Amino acid sequence: MSTELNPDKILLSTSSLSIGYKDKRDVISVAEAINFEIKAGELVALIGINGSGKSTLLKTISGQIPSLSGDIKINHQLLSELPLKDLGAVLSLVLTNEHVSKQLTVMELVALGRHPYTNWLGNLSQEDLEKVNQALSQVDLIQKKDKSCESLSDGQFQKVLIARALAQDTALILMDEPTTHLDMFHKAYVLKLLKSIVKNSQKSILFASHEINLALQLCDKIILIDNHKVTYGSPLELIQKGAFDALFPKDYIVFDEHSRTFKMKISED
Repeated sequence: MSTELNPDKILLSTSSLSIGYKDKRDVISVAEAINFEIKAGELVALIGINGSGKSTLLKTISGQIPSLSGDIKINHQLLSELPLKDLGAVLSLVLTNEHVSKQLTVMELVALGRHPYTNWLGNLSQEDLEKVNQALSQVDLIQKKDKSCESLSDGQFQKVLIARALAQDTALILMDEPTTHLDMFHKAYVLKLLKSIVKNSQKSILFASHEINLALQLCDKIILIDNHKVTYGSPLELIQKGAFDALFPKDYIVFDEHSRTFKMKISED
């Protein structure tokens, strides 16, 4: 069921954020001066070449590693002041290569998303069960809820992980490469599913991806990390700024502004 969105509700924002790592006495900066805000009902892609810092930014936003400087706010509350026990109620995280037992049934794995709300025994209330079934319905897996996760295809298992995040019922969902290992059809299917979720809820999704062409077609905003700098805006705003022009070597890949796609440069020799 559609929910009326509050377009002014900011779920995630960063201010003068610098990300990286501290290695003994050295500080390794990955990107600096990161400023963006994500509002309710937005699908936002985090893009950049391999090693640009996409995963580092997601880990910093989710509190897995500390920032080097600057602020991160979730629902207008500083991440640094948000108790760890409360984080799972405001932010959910989907990692493509995380270690989860595929011996669990679909229902059991999705139910893990209710962990922030259950008692110490992990018993599910009627409300918890309703949230789990609602999440399964949203990703069209209700008919497979009793199946072992081992029996699923890669695309189906990715939907299970998305359903677990939906069952967690947080306003903000972070995803790291949700289309990895999927064929072209399932890449498009998953991203259209994410678009549908944000369109019909108050949730916002920030996902790291290499699927730049699909992201440009489907996403409300883009966060681009390139050469330690971060550019943020709508696809059209970034195109008008020429933000994609130097992303790849022009001898191999060029950006076509008219079709809003990256294309391989064919040699005329």
